[in-house]
Parts: sequence; structure tokens; C-alpha cells
Amino acid sequence: MDGQRVRRPSDKARDDSDAASQASEEIGTSYLVPEQPKIGIAGAVFLILNKMIGTGIFSTPSSIFAATGSVGITLLMWTVAGLLTLSGLGVYLEFGLAIPKSGGEKNYLERIFRRPRHLATSVFAVQMVLLGFSAGNSLAFGRYVLLALGRPMPDGLIPRLIAVGCITFVVALHAARPRWGLRLTNALGIFKVLVLLLIVVSGFAALAGHRLVPDPRNFDNFWGIESGDGYGGGGAYAYATALLQVVYSYKGWENANYVMAELKSPQRTLKIAAPLAVVGVTALYVLANVAYFAAIPKSDLARSEVIVAGLFFKNVFGESVAARSLPAFVALSNIGNVLAVSFGHSRVNQELAAEGVLPWSRFWASTKPFGTPAASLLLHWIVTVIVLIAPPPGPAYNFIVNLYTYPGAWINTFVAGGLIYLRLRASERWWSPWQTHLAVPVVFLCLNIFLAVTPFVPPAADDWAADGYPYWLFPTVGTGVLLLGGVYWWFAVRGWEGEKGLLVDARSLGEEEHDGEDGERQVLVGKLGPDEQVGFVVAEPLLGQRERRGYDTIV
Repeated sequence: MDGQRVRRPSDKARDDSDAASQASEEIGTSYLVPEQPKIGIAGAVFLILNKMIGTGIFSTPSSIFAATGSVGITLLMWTVAGLLTLSGLGVYLEFGLAIPKSGGEKNYLERIFRRPRHLATSVFAVQMVLLGFSAGNSLAFGRYVLLALGRPMPDGLIPRLIAVGCITFVVALHAARPRWGLRLTNALGIFKVLVLLLIVVSGFAALAGHRLVPDPRNFDNFWGIESGDGYGGGGAYAYATALLQVVYSYKGWENANYVMAELKSPQRTLKIAAPLAVVGVTALYVLANVAYFAAIPKSDLARSEVIVAGLFFKNVFGESVAARSLPAFVALSNIGNVLAVSFGHSRVNQELAAEGVLPWSRFWASTKPFGTPAASLLLHWIVTVIVLIAPPPGPAYNFIVNLYTYPGAWINTFVAGGLIYLRLRASERWWSPWQTHLAVPVVFLCLNIFLAVTPFVPPAADDWAADGYPYWLFPTVGTGVLLLGGVYWWFAVRGWEGEKGLLVDARSLGEEEHDGEDGERQVLVGKLGPDEQVGFVVAEPLLGQRERRGYDTIV
């Protein structure tokens, strides 16, 4: 961003709390970030961990081994995916510590792509609102609850009604009793860690001979690539698809960046909690895979699909309480994921509404009646329930649920490429308390280009519609959602008069403003040096409404 730098606001302006209150009252409703952030390091760890650990680690290992046919390569993939996730974490730490505001990628894209105004925000808003639902884990919760009760049932009305009850409970809890929502999130995070530790410890016991099946001897030919009953022989495409699945099993590491305004000492909390969560999950994932190989023969593992963890418990404990209770374990893991996703995504929805890019932004940005983002939680609930109820069972539903992961690869590509641009272009004067090595965003950029391009590569001729729809439909529609964001910007945002945004954090006011290109008042965050710690963002009126001025000082 070219132009002279903005200096620290005057002491008089910073101490004028009455003016801050008056400015917020002029908006007409409450949009203030809570004065007392609630989430410490442990809470942030569990917000990340709960989103990362869903059903993937209990089911995905079977398809990964089936694709590779090698124990060593399978374990290497899980390790490499963890390291690649850490590269993404390095990028998000640099952005998050430079711009300690809720909203995650929204803030980073706005900092990178300032022209055309609000285009990046609109693209991200369409992707987040339409695809940021919790339908997949809500439905998985319903199905595993029925399985735990001894009434297994395919996708249908009853599991979906339970799923609606799940998301309704979670949204109501976060809206009306946010502290209890966070406590439940933390408790389920601890529970997930204990379940994975149980699998890991049981795996070591199986290696020592404590199992109810013969030794599968899976580690004898550790690096060998074999073909057998249901595994091996997939070729390069199978390997690429397997890596894609493993990387998506680590999704969720960015969740704390979405709620920065609600963290205690946000910069310190993020730089401790995020690496701790990602390193911990990586270790648990790799060791859980070792445990599976220690107790399950290769052919059984490859054909186990969604019940790989259940097969492991059966081989180690037999038809015991531990084995029968696994569906309940997975159901609790699912609801923990729903809690974490709903909490994080509702804050992003609120930030997008505060920016003014959503229809009825004033309503969605409101914190009434509980002093929480209840309206943005409602938006998350509406989209999730529509996805749960509207599509018929089968390929159509699976397509919509799986679609939500793909556009994120393009978003991360823009974020990683943008950080490289900011670092290399001196005129941007980019600065962050966390300076990652330039190779890290380069690795993250290459990873996401791989994730974005690979689904377009044709599989074998007989697998073109293996999931019930053409292989190219999934990435094409995912990319189309992002393009829809551009269309939305062109017709619904670009032509609106006035500058945008609500005063979302009026803890202090400034008196200075700086005219940039075309007379635009510039937003200067994440680029000031250590001796210039205070930037400001302008609190602008909603689209099409009279401008009201205010400032949000970032300390």
C-alpha cells in the first residue's frame, strides 16, 4: 500500500472512551467485540484440535493403504501431510500476528488484494457462507448415534433429523451460553486426545503380542510396494488422490485465526496454541496408523473402509465393551467438530456482515440478544439445515458435503501467493512479529496448487464416475462457487454507493486519516515496523448508507 505511514493516534483520542461508546451507539445496534476475551492457550488448542479431528483418522487410513500398497509409504504420507500443514500454519501465523483480528482469510485477502475494492472479500464471503456448513459431521453424528444404539441405518430421514438436532443444540449453546459451549468444546477435545492415546497405547501393546489375532507381520517388508486383496497397483493417480485425502484429514488448523478477537493476548496465544495443536495431532495421526498396522492384516485394513478403528478394537479387545463403544466415541468426536466449526465460522460470518458485503448485513452482524454473534450463528444453522434436508440421499448429497473442502485450496493458493508478493515487494512495507522463511509460503503455495489441480486429472477410464458423478464435476463446481463470488461482487457490491463496514471494535478512537489512491482512506495493519506498533482501520458505514466515521486501533 503506497503512501506515507500513519502515526500513533493522540493520547487524548486513545483515552476518549466516551467517544467510543457514542460512536458505537450511532450505529444503531451492538457490534462490539466482547471486552473480556474468553479463550486462553488451552481453549485455542482445543478449538483447533476439535476441528482437525473428526471421523477421518478413524476411517481414512484404509483408503490410503489401499492406494499405496506400502506400509512405509502410507506412514510417510501421513508424516509429510503433517509437515505440509505446518507450512500452512507458518503462513497463517505471519498473517495472524500481523493482523490480530477475527475473520482469518478475509483479513489476509483484503490486505493482499486491495483492488478492485471488496472483490476478494466478496469471493471469500460466497465461499464461506454457502460452503462453510457443518452438515457432514452433523449427519455422521446421527448415524454413529444410531450405530451405538444398535440400530445402524443408512442415510435417511431419522439420521438427518438427529443431525438437525445436533446442529440446533450446538448453535443454541454457542448463542445463549458461550462459556458452556467452550467448556464442552474443551472437554470433547480432551476426550478425542484420550481416545487416540488409547489407540496408540493399544497399538504398542499389539506390537508386543497383546492381541486376539495372529501377528499380521505388516512391518516385515516396510518399504515394499505390494499388490493384494483390495490394495496396491493404483499408480500415480492413486498416490495423488491418497495424498489429497491425507492432507484434508488435517483440515481445521486455521480455526483459531477465525476468532482472534476472542483470544486472551491473541498474538501470544496463537503462536503457542496453533503449533502445539498441529504438532500434537500429527504425532497422534502417525502413531494411530502404526497401531492399525500392528493389529490388522493388510487385506482386512484395505477393505475395512469406514470401520478401520472398529476392526482395530475388535482385534485387540475382542467383542468387548471397548469395541462396542467405538461408535459412541466417533459420535462424540463428530459433535466436537461441529462445536469448533460453528464457533469459528460464525465469527467469520459476523466479520463479513460487519464489512457490509452480505445482504441484511446489519442483522447478521448484530450481537443481540445475548451479547454473542447469535445472528451469524443462525446463518450458519440455516445453511447447514438446508444442506441436511434438501438433497436426496446418495451421490447428490455426498457431492455437496464433500464440495466444501475444495474451494479452500484456491483460497489458500491466493493467501500463500499473496504473502510471497508482500515479502518481495518493498513498496508494501510488510512487517509481522512472526517472520517465516520464504521457502515456507512457497511450499504451501505448491501444495495448494497440487490440491486444486489434481482433481481435474482424469482417472482410469472405468473410474470416471466412481462416486456417482463425473470426476471433473467436483472441482468444476468448486471453482464455479468462487467465480460466483466475482459475479456477486459485480452486481451486488461494486455499484453500491458509500464506503462499507460497521464499527466492530470501538475500544479506542483515532483522529488521523490518510488519503491513498483515488482519495480512499487506507487501512494500515500488518505493515508497520516494531517502533510503529499502532495502525488503524476505518469504521465505514454500511453499503448505501450515510458515512459514519470511527477508528479501530490495533495495538
